Amino acid sequence: MMTSHSFDRIKIPAAWWAAFRQLDIEAYDVVRRAQLPLSILTEPVEVTTAQYFAIWQSVSELIGDPAAGVVKLLTESAPAQWPPSVLAPYHARDYRDALKRMARYKQLCSPERLHIIEEGEVCTIQLEWLYSEQPEPPLLVYITLATLLDLGRNGTGQPLTARFVELTQPMPAGNVKALEEYLGCEVQFGAQNNRLTLHLSDLDRHFISYNAELLDILIPALEKSLEEQQRSKSMTETVKWIVKRSLSAGRPDIQAIAKELGMSERTLQRRLTDEGTNFKQLLTEARREQAREFLADSSLNTKEVAFLLGYEDQNSFYRAFRLWEGDTPSNWRAEQLGMPPIQ
Repeated sequence: MMTSHSFDRIKIPAAWWAAFRQLDIEAYDVVRRAQLPLSILTEPVEVTTAQYFAIWQSVSELIGDPAAGVVKLLTESAPAQWPPSVLAPYHARDYRDALKRMARYKQLCSPERLHIIEEGEVCTIQLEWLYSEQPEPPLLVYITLATLLDLGRNGTGQPLTARFVELTQPMPAGNVKALEEYLGCEVQFGAQNNRLTLHLSDLDRHFISYNAELLDILIPALEKSLEEQQRSKSMTETVKWIVKRSLSAGRPDIQAIAKELGMSERTLQRRLTDEGTNFKQLLTEARREQAREFLADSSLNTKEVAFLLGYEDQNSFYRAFRLWEGDTPSNWRAEQLGMPPIQ
């Protein structure tokens, strides 16, 4: 669990609570049900991902029909209430540009990532929350994916439909058909990831809401805020966290990490050098720290630990661990943690 991570902060705009009132839900009831301090209703605060999820779970429990709530929120929300990071994409040049801007500036609001992949005749957008291993509240997923489709509809002025939508969790209650009618496609539940798949040809559609003058005002300010946000973070800590999350998929490389951070490999190298480290050193530190954590779990044997750390074979892990700790993983576990050696 990474919900206590120092970068795990989500801004709560005041307009948020007004949006919930459109669903006949009082902000007081939401906050109380989520077991959060009432001060977040009157003061500008940031919450963690866990608290953010608790808020949406509370809304989900208070709302009568999730599908109807999604449609109502999207059709009745006023652009004047949107923060600049959300407003800018609605005035992009075309749908593709809008999606890219949404993915980039969403970082200013929350530690959520939109992975956009164009392949063949489709564009797939996959959601990921960086600092939580817990599943997102279903209502939050519905809102997010529907908003991305609604972005294209509002911008182009056309009744665009999705190719299909994949959701990891079923709708807890309400009319699934209503959600499918709004999205214009079948909704598949029980998927491995939450994803929206669009028709690739729709991404070339120009936005009738394109406003170059407004973007000239908004974009420099957003880019400055994004740069300040990134500089306020310890790049060392950020990279190490991403590496730990990626280890089980194989040894991560600097190119992949730089891409995820939205910067060039050269820029990432320079930032790490400025902080007195380098990628190779961080990879080693991340593996060593994770090795200690995994070995503390008595349910994992050393072969499983080696796999989770991205090693191709158990012997490679053994050699590395002996360099770090001067002993085998099994002996270290027995001596340091008082556990019997597990092969």
